[in-house]
Formats: sequence, structure tokens, C-alpha cells
Amino acid sequence: MTVTYETAKDGVALITLNRPEKLNSFNRAMRADLTGALAKASADNAVRVVVLTGEGRAFCAGADVSAVDEMTNVEDVLNAEYGGFLNILQSTPKPVIAAINGPAAGIGMTTALTCDLRVMGESAYLMSAFANIGLVPDGGLSFLLTREIGYARAYQLAIEAEKIDAGRAQEWGLVNKVVPDTDVLANALNWAESLSARAPVAMALTKRSFRAAAQDGLKNAMAYEAMLQRQAITTEDCAEGVAALMQKRKPTFKGK
Repeated sequence: MTVTYETAKDGVALITLNRPEKLNSFNRAMRADLTGALAKASADNAVRVVVLTGEGRAFCAGADVSAVDEMTNVEDVLNAEYGGFLNILQSTPKPVIAAINGPAAGIGMTTALTCDLRVMGESAYLMSAFANIGLVPDGGLSFLLTREIGYARAYQLAIEAEKIDAGRAQEWGLVNKVVPDTDVLANALNWAESLSARAPVAMALTKRSFRAAAQDGLKNAMAYEAMLQRQAITTEDCAEGVAALMQKRKPTFKGK
């Protein structure tokens, strides 16, 4: 399985992205497995809090660029397959804590920021890596980043694909806690256990209230990004960016 699911503590479901050899990058199977795992946790009345993390040394490196055959119609894939689990993260009444144990790049960064709460390891980083392969942020990242840190800073990070280290992520309000790398999962699970003792209905209604206040326009942003990505993925620059990434060289972009 590309995603594992377990009951870590009473009332706490632990969902782990499980493609460590690919730094937990998304392929079609992992998108489907994560959607299924989140749906299971959301429907289980015994689960009050969910923790999402990655196996190995990464949280999620983004989309698996070697699985290009899965992205023939990128707009449909973004809206249906990525939208499947991202929409559950937003709509489930249960708090979801991201335990960011390593790099969270591209759609991995989007996934982490879509969670309600975030614990980040000291050496982990966030990165909107899309520009490096000639693409645009997707999954709602343009909305999430602009909301959290403002347009100018968000736009700069998106076009320069700069790494955001843990200290800066916390300073900017992108994560709640920064802890030693070895303590990330334990800290997230302990936090989840503490929250699971709180009133479930009140937590659910509070999440609904705060999501409604914060996310007006998010669905429109996701759909618009998907449309733009359909244009970007067909460019020569995107093909060059992906080739350069796989060949571990600097890309040469020509604006085509």
C-alpha cells in the first residue's frame, strides 16, 4: 500500500504516505489510497483526530514526475484525484494535524497547508517547487499562500521556488510548532491525543466556522489553477524542466 492507516492512540488515526523510495511523491495509486484513508478516518466515529505524515525522510516531495503518463489530462486529475483528498482534508469535521517530518514540496506543500494544524521538524522545509519545472502552483496553493503570508511574498516564493525553512515557516504562521526532527511524530500524536479529549461536536463546528471564514473562494482558486496547469504542462519549458530534474541538471527555459 502506498498509504498506511493505523489507530495510533485512542481516538487518533495515523495516516502515513508510504513511498519512501520516491520521497512519498504522488502517483495515481497514492492519490487514491490517501483519499480512501482520509474517508475512512472521517467516517469512523471512534476517530476524533487525524495525524498525517510521511514515511522515511520526507513528508511529500510533490507529484511523481516520472509518472507523466498519469497526467495526460492534468486538469481532470487535479480536480478529481487531488481534489478528492484535499477536499476531505478541508471538509472532515475532525482536526487533521500534519507531522512534517521532512521536505514538503509542490503538491506536498499544498497538502501540508491544507491540514488544520502543523508540526514541523527543525530540518524540514516547505517549497513551492512548480516553477522549477515550468508549472504553476496547484491544489489551492495560490489561495493558501496568499491568505497566510500576503500576495507579494506568496508570489515571490512561487516564482522563485525558494525553500522555506522551519524557523521562517513558523515565523510566517505557516506551521504551529517546530520541534527536533526525532520528535515530530511523537509531538503530533501527543497533541492529537490531547485534542481527542475535547468536545468533538464543538471542535467540528469550530472547524466549520473557521474554514468558512478563511476559505471563501478556495474552490474557485483550485479550479482556476487546474485550468492554468493544463496550459503550463503542454509547454516545452515544462518538458525541459522535468527532463532537467530527472537528469539532475539546471534547466534551460526558452519561454515556449
